[in-house]
Amino acid sequence: MVKGFPERWVGAGQIHAVPVQAGRVCADLLRGHAWRLGWPARRQALAWLALLLTLAGGPTLAEGRPVLLVMGDSLSAAYGIERHEGWVSLLEERLDGKAHVVNASISGETSSGGANRLPELLGQHEPDIVLLELGGNDGLRGLPPGQFEANLAGMIEQSQAAGAEVLLLGIDIPPNYGQAYRDAFTGVFFRLAEEYELPLVPFLLEGVALEDDLMQPDGIHPTASAQSILLDTVWPELEPLLENHNTGLAEQRVE
Repeated sequence: MVKGFPERWVGAGQIHAVPVQAGRVCADLLRGHAWRLGWPARRQALAWLALLLTLAGGPTLAEGRPVLLVMGDSLSAAYGIERHEGWVSLLEERLDGKAHVVNASISGETSSGGANRLPELLGQHEPDIVLLELGGNDGLRGLPPGQFEANLAGMIEQSQAAGAEVLLLGIDIPPNYGQAYRDAFTGVFFRLAEEYELPLVPFLLEGVALEDDLMQPDGIHPTASAQSILLDTVWPELEPLLENHNTGLAEQRVE
């Protein structure tokens, strides 16, 4: 389960529920009209002021955490398993509140779909780090690698222009697609990582894809028991980016 990510402490409806009389008492105190108030009223005003200051400070504290935006497909959307069992949810648990993770992954997503959705997500969440895990569905559909590469390049440039660092998560396709297409497909990730000087996880399913007990019957999606392996594959490249944002994660290094 997700831990350590507090929601806003009190919603707008609760703030508007502050009694009118108490609001007037606070106003008198703020204006320096304490002489109008008896001690019980002054005590009440101080209590309300403390509450309001806490409400004002809550979101500010939360905003100090870096924001991670995960743009992925079914491999990051926990396809075929419970959402909380997926590697992205396990990442949230590992971070334990030191960063806020937004999982915008959708099963069946292509690089084109991700490129269309990204601008709104960048504006909405203002991420510090963007994890791009897309392309698998492009490959399985036999789409031109050049098209897939152009889509990812655009997403990288948009993310960087928005001030985010980018981590590229690579994927491979089954050999029955032919070695030439397979080489062209996997080569996209390495070219983009070199061109934009990005950290790269060459193969997200490393140590999982060829293990029958770690893959679902479709042979494409990993099981729940494989999700921690995916996270451990991503972590060595992600951790330095997190440390750049002063999250103090050095003590959580994976041995």
